[in-house]
Amino acid sequence: MMKQIWHKYKDNYIQLIKLGLPILIGQVGMIIVGFADTIMVGQYSTEALASASFVNNVFNVANLACIGFTYGLTPLIGALFTQKRYDTIGAMVRNGVFLNTMFALLLCAIMTIVYFNVHRMGQPTELLPLIRPYFLLFLVGIVPVAIFNAFAQWAYAINRTKMPMWIILIANILNIIGNYVLIYGKCGFPEMGLTGAGISTLFARIFTMVAIAIVFFCFKDYRSYSAGYKQSQLSLRMLRQINRTSWPVALQMALETGAFSVAAIMAGWLGKVPLASYQVMVTVGTLGFCIYYSLGSSVSVLVSNAAGLKDNRLIRQISFAGYHIMLTLAGISSVVFICFGEYLIKAFTGDQAVIATSMSLIVPLVLYQFCDATQINFANALRGTSNVLPMLWIAFVSYVIVGLPATYLLGFPCQLGIYGIYLSFSVSLSVAAALFLYFFMRTTRHQ
Repeated sequence: MMKQIWHKYKDNYIQLIKLGLPILIGQVGMIIVGFADTIMVGQYSTEALASASFVNNVFNVANLACIGFTYGLTPLIGALFTQKRYDTIGAMVRNGVFLNTMFALLLCAIMTIVYFNVHRMGQPTELLPLIRPYFLLFLVGIVPVAIFNAFAQWAYAINRTKMPMWIILIANILNIIGNYVLIYGKCGFPEMGLTGAGISTLFARIFTMVAIAIVFFCFKDYRSYSAGYKQSQLSLRMLRQINRTSWPVALQMALETGAFSVAAIMAGWLGKVPLASYQVMVTVGTLGFCIYYSLGSSVSVLVSNAAGLKDNRLIRQISFAGYHIMLTLAGISSVVFICFGEYLIKAFTGDQAVIATSMSLIVPLVLYQFCDATQINFANALRGTSNVLPMLWIAFVSYVIVGLPATYLLGFPCQLGIYGIYLSFSVSLSVAAALFLYFFMRTTRHQ
């Protein structure tokens, strides 16, 4: 049986790994930065760690909605790339950058309203002076995130995944150096604590935006795309196309991330130790999430290429090849969490109360890995087909109708506290996994 599976999917495995590895390296770089951020802030103070937890989790909704909106470009550009319509791709990028900038500005307006209501969210009062400046720095960074990722989706869709990888890795190095210098006040800079971490992150995000724009417009390998960009105008037809594929993905990712962010707010109701522990475990959990999403991106690109050929059989074969790899990665992640979770947690903080609380969350963290891998694989496969509208309804049912009540019930009426909050993720993610698989199979059924 294993021999037959290998023979059938071998070429797909190689394609997916070849395309996904640079994305994975970039994601691992982002994980390292997330770890470095949390370690440096956690070693600075528990108050700084708890404040970072709140802001990071609130902004995860905006940032991932922003990234999700850029994902609407992937199936459109991927199909055009298969058809070798390079000038049209340039025009699509122009329209995509404009629309994603507008979307980012909308998110900025929404998050500004959130900023003026932070004091109403039940967080510990002593954390508010730390939360507010850090929040503002993240607010300014939304537009650079949107523009970089719009160009990055173009690069992924034309199978040039190494270029964004190098930009991300360089930005990550700059971010870590900036953290060290500004958090602790090294090399003549003042000691800025959590605010210093925010400044460093903002600088890194601006760098990625500028660097990828320079590559797009100045490198001769991409001249046909940049020429199409410069010669084109904003097109109502293209803007409608991008809107149609972008909004459902953005809202799906916002709802998914929003469930985790609301959970962070609920963790804050329990006090600064549960909130700090939540941040530690969310950061540890990104080890699995980012790895799954890097492979999910390659699944989406190759599915979009196959969709350009209108080959449903190939779409399914690519998607299930991706799923085989995804399940293997989920197994590896689970082993890492079980065997090395204690060491990872202790790297973030020396607070014994935070360590003990975080250790109790390893079991629920492992429980949701396979559900998370499943929903990420088939969500990205569905995205590659351009049939993205079901993604919105799946997310609404999984994370709002099922997930949020489960988080509250397990955390408070069932009196499981932070353990119950974390356990509830298995409930919402298992529902999402089943629904994404169902809609993918229905979308790609043979005619």
